[in-house]
Amino acid sequence: MTMNHTWRRGATIAATVVVLLAHAGAHAQANFDEEFDDTGKTWQEISVKLPKVPDMATLLPFDVSATATQTFSIAPATLTVGADGVVRYVMVAQSSSGALNISYEGVRCASLEKKLYAFGRPDGSWSRSRKDAWEPISGNSANRRHAALAQDYFCDGSTVAGKAGDIIARLKSGKSIIRHLAQ
Repeated sequence: MTMNHTWRRGATIAATVVVLLAHAGAHAQANFDEEFDDTGKTWQEISVKLPKVPDMATLLPFDVSATATQTFSIAPATLTVGADGVVRYVMVAQSSSGALNISYEGVRCASLEKKLYAFGRPDGSWSRSRKDAWEPISGNSANRRHAALAQDYFCDGSTVAGKAGDIIARLKSGKSIIRHLAQ
């Protein structure tokens, strides 16, 4: 074999290796992109188990607005962050006359929606909500409590702002996500 022939053969092998590596890299990149392409995947809500009726002595109040006619609190022992990205909790709303409404609800940060799962009864049981579909959260007065929870305590953009313990700590301190991050 001549030196020129050896060099050509080496160059041909090197070129073949480069082509094969480029093809393998492109294939790996395509698979990588497919694994992270969520456009074709549908979101799946996990099955929900109703919590025990909360201990009223442990409720964590949160501000809704200066004009709110009710006070609102979350039962910390019931607050969870599901594998589906939903923050679930028991909320207690109390009117100025002392009437209580207890509800088990969820907030989905990815879509900024809320869902009402059940209402608490005086005997400690739950009554399933007839309107248990996901609904958009808006800042209007009728829906302000959900907007306050989502914006101030639960969501950082379209993701859940930490684990359940992080959310509970913010509720206990009364510091919203923005005020909490500023310190």
